[in-house]
This record gives sequence, C-alpha cells and structure tokens, in this order.
Amino acid sequence: MFDAKNVWKERVLTVLDSLLEEYGLAERLSGEKIIVEKPPKPELGDLAFPMFPYAKLFRKGPPRIAAAAAAKLNGSFRGGVAAAAGPYVNLRLERGPSARAILEAVFDGGKDFCRSDVLKGRRVMVEFSSPNTNKPLHLGHLRNDVLGESVSRILAACGADVRKVCIINDRGIHICKSMLAYTEKFKGRTPEDSGKKSDHFVGDCYVEFNRMLKADGGAEERARELLRKWEAGDEATAALWKKMNGWAVSGIKETYKRTGISFDKYYFESETYLRGKEEVLKGLEKNIFYREADGSVWADLTAENLDKKTLLRGDGTSLYITQDFGTAILRHDDWPFDKLVYVVGSEQRYHFQVLFTLLLRLGFGWARNLYHLSYGMVNLPDGRMKSREGTVVDADELIDRLRGMALAEIREKEREEAVGNAEETAESIALGALHYYLLQVTPERDMLFKPAESLSFNGNTGPYLQYMGARISSILKKENAKNDYSGAELLSSDAEWELLKTIAAWPETVSEAAEKMNPSIITNWAYELSKNFSRFYHECPILGAENAALKAARTALCRAVLRVLKAAFNLVCIPFLEAM
Repeated sequence: MFDAKNVWKERVLTVLDSLLEEYGLAERLSGEKIIVEKPPKPELGDLAFPMFPYAKLFRKGPPRIAAAAAAKLNGSFRGGVAAAAGPYVNLRLERGPSARAILEAVFDGGKDFCRSDVLKGRRVMVEFSSPNTNKPLHLGHLRNDVLGESVSRILAACGADVRKVCIINDRGIHICKSMLAYTEKFKGRTPEDSGKKSDHFVGDCYVEFNRMLKADGGAEERARELLRKWEAGDEATAALWKKMNGWAVSGIKETYKRTGISFDKYYFESETYLRGKEEVLKGLEKNIFYREADGSVWADLTAENLDKKTLLRGDGTSLYITQDFGTAILRHDDWPFDKLVYVVGSEQRYHFQVLFTLLLRLGFGWARNLYHLSYGMVNLPDGRMKSREGTVVDADELIDRLRGMALAEIREKEREEAVGNAEETAESIALGALHYYLLQVTPERDMLFKPAESLSFNGNTGPYLQYMGARISSILKKENAKNDYSGAELLSSDAEWELLKTIAAWPETVSEAAEKMNPSIITNWAYELSKNFSRFYHECPILGAENAALKAARTALCRAVLRVLKAAFNLVCIPFLEAM
C-alpha cells in the first residue's frame, strides 16, 4: 500500500528527535503526533509539516527548526526533497517511484485498496428512513435514505459488520387521521380503482383529514377515539389499520427498490411500543418516573439539564419516546451492537438526548453507544414542505421528473443508440443526480434542492461524474491491453502527478468519511478526481502517446482511475454508466 504520508511522518519524527539530541535537550517527541498538511498550492510540494507545535520544546523559532529539519531530511532519506518555507517543511516526493508504488497498490492490492480494516470487529447498527404509514416518501426522506445507505456502505468498506434497520411508524394518532378520512370520505375505494400507487392513495387520505379538520373541529377527537380503539384491540379498527398500512408499506418498499435502498431488518412500532410501555411502568415502580394526577407518566430530567418529559398519556396511550424505548431494547436483544446510529433530522436532537438519558437511567449501559447522526432540512426555493397540506415534494414524482429531464437531454443530443436503453440510462442519471446533490454537503447543513442544477452535466454534479466514468470506459474499450504499468516512472507531468496523488488519497478519504460519518468527504474527493482526470485527458495524449511504454502507462492510469471511481460511486449510491 502506498502510504507516503505516514512514512514521512515517521521520518520527520526521527529527524526532530535527532535534532533534540544534537541540541543537548533531554525531551523527545517519540509517541507524539506529527502534523502533516497538504500545501495550499501544488508548486509548494506534496506534503507540508508545520513546526509551530515544537517551538517551546526546541526553544527556537519555527523557521529555524524547519531549516534544520529540512537539511537533515535531505541528508538522511531518499524518495523526496525537503525545503524550508518559513515555519514549514515542504516535501516534494520523487514522482517516478511514487507513481509505480501507487499503481502497484491499486492493481496488486485488488479490492483491498478500496477497503480498510480500521473498523474490523466492530458491530454497527444503522437506523434510517423511519417512514410513517400515513403518506409516501418525500424529498426529506430521500436525503435520510441516501445518507443512511451511504454511511452504512462506508462503514462496511472500513471493515465494520453493519446491520441496516428501519422502524416503520405504523401506529399513533397520525395513522388514525388517515384511517378516519378513509372511513368518512374514501370508504370502499382502493388504490387500484383510483389509479394510484398504494402509498400515494393513503397519503391522499391524510391530506383529506386536514381538510376535514378545518371544516369540522370534532375530527381530531374522532381520530383519537380510533387510536383508543386500536390500542384496546377493537377488531374492525385493527382490520382497517392492517389494510391501510399494507397499502402504505407496499408502496414505500417499491420506492426503496427503485432508489437502491435496502434493509437487513424492519421493525414496526406496533410491535415494539408495548415493550416500551413495560419499561416505563418498571421505571415507575422503581421511582425513576412519576405519575401526575391525570394518570400520565413523566420523567424529571432537570438534574441532567433537560426538561420534564411525558412518557405515557393520561389515557395510557403511548408516545414516540415510548416506542423508542422498546425498539432500542429489542434491537440490542436481537443483535448486540457496539454502536447504534440513528439517522434522523436535526429537529429531533433534543428527543435523542432524552431517549439516551432515560435508557441509561433504566440501567441499559449500552445506551452510551447510541449516536444521533443529525442532518439538516431539505427545502425548496419557494419554502418549506408540509405533508398535511399536500405541499411536499413526493419522492416518486421527483425521480420521474428528473428522469424525464434526463431522457429529454439524451434525445436532444441524439444519444439513444449510443446509450442502449435510453429509459434505463435516464433513470440512472436521475438517481445519480439526486443522490450526489443530497450528499455533496455535510449532513448537518440545511440545503436547497434545485432539480435542474442537480442534472447539469457540467460542474460539481452526479451526471458530471457519471460522464467521466463513461468517458474512461470508452477510452479503455479502444485499448484492451492488460494493466501494464511497467513504465509508470514515465508518468511525471504535473497533470499525471496530481491525478496519481488523488488516487493515492482514496484509502485515507474512506477512513475519514467513516470516522466522521460524512459522505460529502467521498463526493468531494470524487469531484476532485474527475476534474484532475479531465485535465490529464486534455494535456496527456493516451492512445496517441509518443511511445508504447508511455501509452501503456497512461492506459494503466486510466484503469486505476476507473477502479477507484467505481468504488466511490458505490459508496455514495451513484449508478455507474459505461455510456452516456
């Protein structure tokens, strides 16, 4: 494995310790972290080591330390040239041997170059999506889904044993609102006779309830009565609940399949909330919780700088927090994890602080390993989405719209024959555009989604990356040689070198993305790789290289780019296309 950064970190450490000894100082740096940075401009070198942290130890100014360290590095080691630049030691790697080592790592390392073992032996459960069965998936769900799927793939690429889970929120007052609207406005109708996708049909019922509520204030109480009947086991209510949830879940799973989202296990709130109620009542018996005069059960968390929290209503019905108790406990019973990651919007940050605190109070020590991966809202340029008002951006309709725009582009450029199945290609472009756009910003940031911008074939977009992959595939179809990198030392131009360095950064990039659970680290790297390939393609003839050895080396470099680009696509859920 090509690992110039760590090799030179060790060498800098050795040199600094040697200088301390020469200066007659007893202190040593052994075991301390040596900082390494990327120079702001390529012409400054490939690696930079700041000397600020060592000024006090050496009792000298950083520029003097840098000058002495650079001289000693050049006199002691081969493979690079060091130069002092003020308080920095800038290192320029020897390109020829480094180029060979990088290509060797990509090809001889096989899949291992695109994977890591930094999380080997760790069991990580990731919960994401968490749909309600009163409406179809919308744009906000799409960000959640691709974030959860991508983080799961990144963690697995770093050696973790990952289990993807989904909680289906199939009970509660919101479900009963759709049920009431169906009973009073849609009774006897089905998704089939309405010509609707099944989850969309249920969503129409939810929107209709809110129309009813504006005209009839008693609708809210009738919905609550349905909830009480459901929890009491009323047969007719349960039968309606089962039918409507079946419609909703079936439609939601179709969207998961379409977008490449999968789960190892589904949990249903209707099957976990009773376990949560049991734990609340146990806590009540142990005086961990208390009961108010109206019969509701509460927790006082003021000692933990949190507020008081309702755990059960006065009529005995459950809340979200109740089922979350039960679900977390059941999951740990099913599959004891080292870490459980909840991918949930940032507006639920307080909810998870409460949940984790209460589980610890109840004696579940593993709750220390629960983590809320929060993400920002996805908004439209014209405002925030509201499900109850029917103003959400429906997931299926959005993908259909993106696919239609991509298909129009293919036909306008008369590329139907070149791409093969134009409909399938357009669908892949649509998903690439959507997933890349949703992942290219850090999770915690709010974002505006602009469909036309996401589909651009220029700039920092999914289709641009897909186009680069297709271009490389086209080049390699014309050159069927094996991965002959025997002339790798010839890859010494600036364009070739920047491309090689970007490839070499891939393993570290994946590890960083896993540590921070941030797929935008992958998307940013993939965009940099694509830009560097574009420069290489324009500056360095490949099939028309000046000699056979250089042609073989540049072809091997193309294969290396394609290998790591495909690995990146997989981690951020972008379909790879051989032709566009």
